[in-house]
Amino acid sequence: MSLETFLHNLHFEIEKASPSDWEVDWDDAPLTYKLYRDLPVFPLSLEVPLTLEECSGPSKQDLEGIGHFLWYAYGLTQVSQVPRSSESEDLMQSFRRFPASGGALYPSELYVYLKMEGLPAGVYHYDAAHHRLVLLREGNFDSYVTKALGETFDMSACFGTVFVSTMFWKNFYKYNNFSYRLQGLDAGVLLGQLLEVAKRFGIAAGVCFQFLDRAINRLLGLSEEEESTYAVIPLSAEPSFKFREESSMDGPVTSTELCRELPDIQPEHYVRSQRIREFPMLTRMNEASMIESTQSFRRINLKNGAEFEGQIVALPIVKRLSYDLASVCRKRFSPEMDFILGKVSQWQLAALLQEATASFSYRNDLDGINDNNEHRVSLYACLYNVEDIQDGAYHYDWTTHSLRQIQSGDHRLRLQYGMSLDIMNFQQVPICIHVVGERDYSKTQLGYRGYRIKQMEAGMLVQKLLLASSALGMNGHPLLGFDVNMCDELYKIDGTQRKTSLIQIPIGHYQDRPWLKGSLHS
Repeated sequence: MSLETFLHNLHFEIEKASPSDWEVDWDDAPLTYKLYRDLPVFPLSLEVPLTLEECSGPSKQDLEGIGHFLWYAYGLTQVSQVPRSSESEDLMQSFRRFPASGGALYPSELYVYLKMEGLPAGVYHYDAAHHRLVLLREGNFDSYVTKALGETFDMSACFGTVFVSTMFWKNFYKYNNFSYRLQGLDAGVLLGQLLEVAKRFGIAAGVCFQFLDRAINRLLGLSEEEESTYAVIPLSAEPSFKFREESSMDGPVTSTELCRELPDIQPEHYVRSQRIREFPMLTRMNEASMIESTQSFRRINLKNGAEFEGQIVALPIVKRLSYDLASVCRKRFSPEMDFILGKVSQWQLAALLQEATASFSYRNDLDGINDNNEHRVSLYACLYNVEDIQDGAYHYDWTTHSLRQIQSGDHRLRLQYGMSLDIMNFQQVPICIHVVGERDYSKTQLGYRGYRIKQMEAGMLVQKLLLASSALGMNGHPLLGFDVNMCDELYKIDGTQRKTSLIQIPIGHYQDRPWLKGSLHS
């Protein structure tokens, strides 16, 4: 199968992306966290703060603070037990984290390069299972990381760097090839959580989507047949931290050249699965997405979309939400049959859309020194029973804080028919949001890497929506099992717009689920 066909099927014809006879071996499932063996470990403080309010300015970064930052970003927060199937009495136990994840499988892993008191400078893995750091390489790697990122930022202004990777088998064992789409979204949701938590700790952060993959993977000691880096996040205590407009390098640097500067390491780790099957399409896509030379780094020029015709609804002017992130994260979950139809005010809708898009703006290497004034992903929504807004399908224009009606009417039944699984009742859902992006995923400028970047940015926006909805007393459930072609037709973006629906998030009020939950908060 060609890579183009694979990506097309992954999005528009899901049933063709994976073998129809795929069977999940639940008994041989991998752990949802990576465990290293026989390496130096540094325990992190278990006395994490119970609240995370808005931070008024930069704060001193130390080992205790970094531990709290990592726990709220990707630590284990809950234990859950659910029946393995509707016919089975066996319970399947899983550990939950604050960011949403497809099937709660958490294919991403976190690594950090840190330079701070009380800790040897070096590269570490965040061991979520034990809330500790595992030392992979000791030393100062400022020059190496700077060159691997094309000198897009001043490493001397950073006290650390986070690396988000994907372990392919962690959700391939269940979802087969469809996991490739999930992995980009999962990484993006984690990025969204990382950036939001960083604000609460007074950390200035940016996201590098472009880097020399093999050089970074070598630094972390990753086997590319098993795991690969998806994003790099420099961390600084300086609020003025920005990406450079142009590289100061004398010439391009290649992965091959840079890898010669470091010895190879192959630290032993444990995944639990006894039989790991091959995933050739994932490794092919990963290899095709890699960057070998900094000469290939690009800035992105956004395309102007065609203007819609239709009624414009100006939303009420609202202030940015101010909330306790810790409380909002604890309340967030993904309702299924738990949705209950309730009236949504214009203020709630306006606050939800504004907060999600305003908090989504972030520093990154695709936009350069300027924060992204235009978003590569946008929001469309089907609304029902929202105060003083006609039922219908809309596009949200965040620059004018207004809705433009595309099609009037109640579209809940249409959305219900478009679901591949009947896990929720859309008759109980007042807001169904679709994150939309370019169909060609900026392939001309970014190649196949553009696909996973598009998925990551969609995931980042999804996490902002989930946090905002939880802060407003509602909740949302990200879904990929929906009819993309039907939704694109509904929003009239399948023609000259050349856009497509990336993920669907029903949002609304809900009833408490009758479940037993165990918190892992000390």
